[in-house]
Amino acid sequence: MSQNQTMADGDTLISSDETFVLGFFKPQDSTNRYLGIWYKRSPNTIVWVANREIPLTDSNGVLTIRSDGNLVLLNGTKGIIWSSNSSRETQGNLVVLVAQLLGSGNFVLRRKDDFVGERFIWQSFDFPTDTLLPGMKQGSNLRTGQNWYLTSWKNQSDPSPGEFTYKLDNIGLPQFVFRKGLEKKFRSGPWNGQRFSGIPVINSTVLTYTLVDDDQEVYHTYGLRNSSVLSRLTLNESGIVQRFVLNEGSSGWITMYTLPYDMCEEYGKCGVNGISWINYNPICECLEGFVLKSQGDWDVLN
Repeated sequence: MSQNQTMADGDTLISSDETFVLGFFKPQDSTNRYLGIWYKRSPNTIVWVANREIPLTDSNGVLTIRSDGNLVLLNGTKGIIWSSNSSRETQGNLVVLVAQLLGSGNFVLRRKDDFVGERFIWQSFDFPTDTLLPGMKQGSNLRTGQNWYLTSWKNQSDPSPGEFTYKLDNIGLPQFVFRKGLEKKFRSGPWNGQRFSGIPVINSTVLTYTLVDDDQEVYHTYGLRNSSVLSRLTLNESGIVQRFVLNEGSSGWITMYTLPYDMCEEYGKCGVNGISWINYNPICECLEGFVLKSQGDWDVLN
């Protein structure tokens, strides 16, 4: 999409490999409209939402590139619903910008005459919603202060930010931390050189994992070994992190793992000096040398 074009509700951009689609959608049980990205093979699987905090209330939304170098989403009265807020990294008024949906699922704004690498003026990969795609980062840019992390939808009908987040914590040894508001609910354990210790092992023929930790950035990313396989990591509105795969020719997504995968994985489930046993009832008991502070609270796992 170039600067002399607009994309209206009903129009779509499709990646060159026909994996991803950018367009307008409405969630289930909602009349609101959003600009988002989904899989062509799985149209109900939304992986990114532009205007998640401010919905369109009708089908008059239009996406365009303004002369100041910003992608903007306008409503029927030309009011700005969403903007990329990108700084114009161009010289003069003759530079032409284009918006493109890449085969990775990354929606980018770049100079039309710039075909080198990934020198994007703006990219959706820098602003994750609830889904992590291959090539996306989770972590922090230590120079700019930008953080990349997942935030759940509020509910299935409302993609605005919910109460759950899934972040890479770089205080000490990097590890993933899952929170409900400010409350820590799960942590992955540290990176062991190949993976995070508390996250299930995935067949190495499917995924690759990389941790970058230097004076510029601290982030984790993953890639696919087989281009015929689709994979995504999603934080749902109930606070569950799930890894999905979709094989070529398959009719539906397969869940590879879920976090936390049992109650004992919940952070501090049994409190201070308590230990959890998933096959016991109740699942908590005191460590040797300690006694219950409150039998009533213990009985309800409080």
